[in-house]
Amino acid sequence: MSADKYVAYVSTYTMEGNHGIKVYDVDVEKGRMTEKDEVEITNSSYVTISHNRKFFYSITDFGVESFLIREDGTLQLINHASINGMRGCYLSTDFEDRFLFVAGYHDGKITMLALEEDGSIGKITDEIYLKGLGSIAERNFRPHVNCVKMTRDNHYLLAADPGMDHVNVYRVDFQKGKLKPVDVIRSEQESAPRHLCFSKDGRFLYIVHELKNYIDVYRYEEINGNPEFEKIQNISTLNDYHAGNSAACTIKFSIDYRYMVSSNAGDNSVIVYGVDKETGMLDKRLCLPISGDYPKDAALFPDSKHLVSLNHESNTMTFFGVDTAKGLLVMNGKELKVEKPNCIIFHDLNYQPEGNTD
Repeated sequence: MSADKYVAYVSTYTMEGNHGIKVYDVDVEKGRMTEKDEVEITNSSYVTISHNRKFFYSITDFGVESFLIREDGTLQLINHASINGMRGCYLSTDFEDRFLFVAGYHDGKITMLALEEDGSIGKITDEIYLKGLGSIAERNFRPHVNCVKMTRDNHYLLAADPGMDHVNVYRVDFQKGKLKPVDVIRSEQESAPRHLCFSKDGRFLYIVHELKNYIDVYRYEEINGNPEFEKIQNISTLNDYHAGNSAACTIKFSIDYRYMVSSNAGDNSVIVYGVDKETGMLDKRLCLPISGDYPKDAALFPDSKHLVSLNHESNTMTFFGVDTAKGLLVMNGKELKVEKPNCIIFHDLNYQPEGNTD
């Protein structure tokens, strides 16, 4: 197998068919993708890969499904499990792949499920329904859970709640499979924290806010057995001349953690930041149009010289060459048609655990 062989997984909604996951061969040098397989699944809202890079997990109408990642990157179904609630919108594993966490936007619920060594999903070990009353009756009248992710020391689960404008922090009891609330990271009112991620060394937390279109950066450390979060930066996901009614959609690192990508619906733009690994600070390198409608997700290719945007409402993926030094995006070939794309993950077939940027 060659040194840098990648596939990409794209999750989609299934209004037009029943294959909700697409598998693509990736040409890193050319910055293009070619479809090689598709997986029958209903309404794959979000997908993730285990940290040991062996297994693949997806949201489905019926709960969650697990797959074995074959040597060529195609997927083999292992099993499915109920989450005892409405369809989830996000999922992730802890860093030892012992548990799967599912975020429920519609019912404001966090579901914790056991994972077996063979990658199969086991029983539900904990369920938490968030409570509270938000500030806007039309949208924030009750809790929503939009993202769930572990700190890299594997001690705490963070749950972004755009309905209540904060991120809940839970200590994970791995022996009992339970979550205990220990902290709340409060965001600005009506900002709607949507997704979050940690730096590779785990010292910095990044939270993108959907309604106010910015990223908050926090310094994280554990002091005397308790999590401590200190805000160190607030940076916009938009240009000063942006379109009205914009909503920030995604946040993710490049494979090498030198860059961070976010996107804006309404403005229909993608933004790339440089990342200072020592201070955690972000600096904007470019913010430009993506030639599509509602870029629900976007990602740099593994070489950080190309970018793909998943345009949910125009049913396309658009491709660009990236020059971070000059702040340029250049269209790279024709768009690819894909119905209602939701998210994308690049996977190195040579299995490098540190490559997981989810």
